[in-house]
Amino acid sequence: MALWGGRFEGETDALVWAFNQSLPFDRRLWRQDIRGSIAHARMLARQGIVAPDEGEALVAGLKALSSDLESGAASLPDDAEDIHSAVEGLLRSRIGPVAGKLHTARSRNDQVATDVRLWLKDENTRLREDLARLRALLVNLAEANFDVLLPGRTHHQHAQPIRLAHHLLAYFWMFSRDDGRLADAHRRADALPLGAGALAGTPFPIDREFVREQLGFAALCENSLDAVADRDFAVEFCAAGSLLMLHLSRLAEEIVLWNTPEFGFVELDDAVTTGSSIMPQKKNPDVAELIRGKTGRVYGDLITLLTLMKGLVLAYNKDMQEDKEPLFDTADTVSACVRLMTRLLAGARFRPEKTGAALHGDFSTATDLADALAAAEVPFREAHEIVGRLVRECLENGRILEDLSLEDLRQHDGRFPATALHAITPRASADARRSRGGTGAEAVREQIRRARAALEPAPP
Repeated sequence: MALWGGRFEGETDALVWAFNQSLPFDRRLWRQDIRGSIAHARMLARQGIVAPDEGEALVAGLKALSSDLESGAASLPDDAEDIHSAVEGLLRSRIGPVAGKLHTARSRNDQVATDVRLWLKDENTRLREDLARLRALLVNLAEANFDVLLPGRTHHQHAQPIRLAHHLLAYFWMFSRDDGRLADAHRRADALPLGAGALAGTPFPIDREFVREQLGFAALCENSLDAVADRDFAVEFCAAGSLLMLHLSRLAEEIVLWNTPEFGFVELDDAVTTGSSIMPQKKNPDVAELIRGKTGRVYGDLITLLTLMKGLVLAYNKDMQEDKEPLFDTADTVSACVRLMTRLLAGARFRPEKTGAALHGDFSTATDLADALAAAEVPFREAHEIVGRLVRECLENGRILEDLSLEDLRQHDGRFPATALHAITPRASADARRSRGGTGAEAVREQIRRARAALEPAPP
């Protein structure tokens, strides 16, 4: 059923109708459309804009329709232009012409903006709940693998020994920032557009505050033009989702690398891996690879929305119908990736024998030798050069730092203190970095405490 037509004598071309139709993708908004319509109908009756019995009929009809759609006793038609006309058409078939009064004092412009905001608030909340489970798992894994050491890297080269717990917690803090961005996006989406009409408001004596309370919005959109033309809330969500996917992709890449035979740092559960149709020995980290791959898809959704909105004059334009598919796709993709990363990590088994072996002979404690000299009042730049020559000499002679005795060190430079040998060990190296935020044992314990506190819900 078209919600317009009096102005037109001819029929819409079938190709134009199909091109114009949004029901194939906005049908998922039916719950929000009915919810918003119930609040609007109650307000119309409360304000005397429709008769009390008409308001009761509208609300009862909408509630019954919602129940039937939920149970499957009713279904949305395929030939409606959009979700609004689909719902109104079904309501009309049930309660008759009074259904036509539901659209008094509103437009599809403020109606769809309300639907999308309601939907997005729910999706954002669910995503943050999923993300909280992933963050909690990372803290649990950090505690469970507290004493596991591995090479920390810069430029993909071995740099200094670190705790696996420290490495995992780095992702915890990334995902915590993502949660903060989602919370910010939720706050700015939490404003009610309904009542803005098509663009200029309405002459009917509506009560927007009543509708706001009914729908649980925190605020009202203050400008009717902005209310119907704004899609910042959708862009913000996709931007937050893009950064979240960036962090998931970085973690996925590490898992892919760590799962290779050359690394062997982690073994993945059979449930999150696949085999090969030709190579019997294969166990592929497909989930991690797909998370990495789907990141580009979410980036594309963000660019689609930004490009869509960049040249639109106020107020509503039909271009804005194209906001839903990238927004829905971002929500679906990011949510699935967060849940699957949680499942992947929950079944992962880290292999300390492999991570420890990777530290042997890798010269990653060379900085500790330079620090030992600096502690003995040798200028650090000079200490750095002394240890650099020592490393070169070891490489030329097929030796590693762990093979050296104190006598060897002092033959190279007599100022090496007796503590230098202990500094060569990976565990001593890691534990020496006790500054807040470092990889030392006490620093990581404190970091875990702070992470657990960050998981606690904010006070009301």
